[in-house]
Amino acid sequence: MKLFLTAAATLLLTSGLALAGEKGMMHCFAFTVIPEATDSDWKAFAEATDKWPSQFKGIQKIWQGKLRGPLAQFTITAEARKKLAAGEKDVETKANRLMRQHGVCMLMNGPETLKEYTAAPFHKEWMAIYEKVRVAGTTTYDILAQ
Repeated sequence: MKLFLTAAATLLLTSGLALAGEKGMMHCFAFTVIPEATDSDWKAFAEATDKWPSQFKGIQKIWQGKLRGPLAQFTITAEARKKLAAGEKDVETKANRLMRQHGVCMLMNGPETLKEYTAAPFHKEWMAIYEKVRVAGTTTYDILAQ
């Protein structure tokens, strides 16, 4: 019995280590929703997005849903961006604000998987469904596991 309890305690205490050392890349994107998207559009999007791991071996897991709070994305003129990049302060310009309300994260095998993902046959089918719930354009970032 003592051996069983020791083994159970060891398993319990080390079970989180398997995830901690996980390698790969988290590909995430936030997007602005189309207000006119119907419940059936959203249901189709959720179902298609959840299919990725079964349709493409490079994706291990999917997370999707509303963002906890909206993410503001600001765009400015190319001239203002150039001045700011050069280190100028207090640059006057007009700005546009986009609000991102929804997001998806895909746990991929690694950075090389991103190119394969966009070329996968399912990508075209999924994009046709995705386009029904989002305004064109996303805020995208990738997190590399270390």
